[in-house]
Amino acid sequence: MISVFLPTRKGSERVINKNTRDFNNISGGLLFLKISELLKAELIDEIILSTNDSLSIEIASRFNSSKIIIDERPEELAQSHTSLLDLVAYVPTVCKYSNILWTHVTSPFIEASDYDKMIETYFNQLQFGYDSLMTVKAIKNFVWDETLKDIVNRVNDEKWPRTQDLKVLFEIDSAAFINSKEIYLSDKNRIGQNPYLYELSGIKGFDIDWQDDFNLAEKLHNALSSKS
Repeated sequence: MISVFLPTRKGSERVINKNTRDFNNISGGLLFLKISELLKAELIDEIILSTNDSLSIEIASRFNSSKIIIDERPEELAQSHTSLLDLVAYVPTVCKYSNILWTHVTSPFIEASDYDKMIETYFNQLQFGYDSLMTVKAIKNFVWDETLKDIVNRVNDEKWPRTQDLKVLFEIDSAAFINSKEIYLSDKNRIGQNPYLYELSGIKGFDIDWQDDFNLAEKLHNALSSKS
């Protein structure tokens, strides 16, 4: 069974009120959109909204769903300077079930069917030696290291290899991490020692981190909504 850990906090700095401000004319914004999709997913058993933000709590309460559990997160774990490791250690204390999916409202193009597919993949891959799952985007272009003054994903001595001959690197897009509560407790990590890399393509892995991201995501969401 799967618990979802969905963190928000008040006082976002790079994009003011990014979790709850209107998004593409949706009242409740990214948080409302995210909870809507999570509730439609068939393989999710509970949604832990972990927050210190009263508006986030009000938005979640609109759904009147027994699947949604409000965790009023301690203030020391909801600051911009809060250590991610401290938050990771906190997660298994508030999640009921033995497997935990950590996701964010800032991935607005992940749909319910995507979450179900990720969960199915996670359980299937456990049979093949993987112990967790995280979503990634493949990087198949030249990657430059300013310190080394060189390309870091070259696989031979050729100065400018063909892009198809480069080592593929992976960007962690933070759309989802799935792990067992057991590994959370033993390793103090939201992934295990051998995570399955679940590749997202197109806009699925779009992450809102800056105001320009928010503006672009609104335009993309509006365009997609107009087509459906």
